[in-house]
Amino acid sequence: MGKLSAARYGKDNVRVYKVHRNEEAGTQDVVEMTVGVLLQGDIETSYTQADNSVVVATDTMKNTIYVLAKQHHVSPPELFASIVAAHFVETYKHIHSAQVKIIVHQWTRMTVGGKPHPHSFLRDGADTRNVEAVATEGKGIDIRSAIAGLLVLKSTGSAFHSFIRDEYTTLPEVSDRILSTEVDCGWAWNTFITLKDVETAVPHFDDAWNSAREITLETFAKDESASVQNTMYKMCEKILTAVPMVKAVDYSLPNKHYFEIDLSWHKGLKNTGKDAEVYAPQSDPNGLIQCTVSR
Repeated sequence: MGKLSAARYGKDNVRVYKVHRNEEAGTQDVVEMTVGVLLQGDIETSYTQADNSVVVATDTMKNTIYVLAKQHHVSPPELFASIVAAHFVETYKHIHSAQVKIIVHQWTRMTVGGKPHPHSFLRDGADTRNVEAVATEGKGIDIRSAIAGLLVLKSTGSAFHSFIRDEYTTLPEVSDRILSTEVDCGWAWNTFITLKDVETAVPHFDDAWNSAREITLETFAKDESASVQNTMYKMCEKILTAVPMVKAVDYSLPNKHYFEIDLSWHKGLKNTGKDAEVYAPQSDPNGLIQCTVSR
């Protein structure tokens, strides 16, 4: 006889767009998000006894997201995710935990004729601002903020050598190489006891995201990288220093490889080592390096 050991359910991929109109300034601001919700609580009987009386319909969750987006600010996303998560735990007494994930899609104001345009925007990158908020009854609200999909590359200033060599090793050691990765960087905030505590921290959320992005880019560009591992550790330490309310920072960095092409077969053309100029970008397989640094 089986026993239900874990269960949660929710609504995923809820697309939300909100516009704020500043009539006095004649400008508009826009936010586009993808929202997901997962609920946990006393819902076992819906699985084991076909008892839907404990089920908050996922369509209700979608509608709730839209209503709360109308009633509240959706920026910063840490606050809105917390509002949605707290709503489900406070409204439905048999729901003890709510996880809300938000992906914020970029819309950057256009510059037209040398001036910011009041209501036109462009998507100038694939990277997103992500948030996960978990409201737990009797505990509070845990928030992880993140940068995801930030594609970076530097054409020199990276090395990789002195690693373990054995009968399985074919990788040559290099003192200079192309380094490219797609950054996924997250930082976990100290637990907020109440939604009011999250509201008090609102000024820190945008500052932290800007600092994390700036630190990531500056360290990536300036560091004479001995390895992805060492570079990402430096990034984590700098973010912990810059954002005192954060308890841990994590990175996940897949290698985007660029291989030299030996063109010596064509009239002795040199294209390796110091003569390499033409490379073949690789999609897979790829290295994947991850770490978490905590206080």
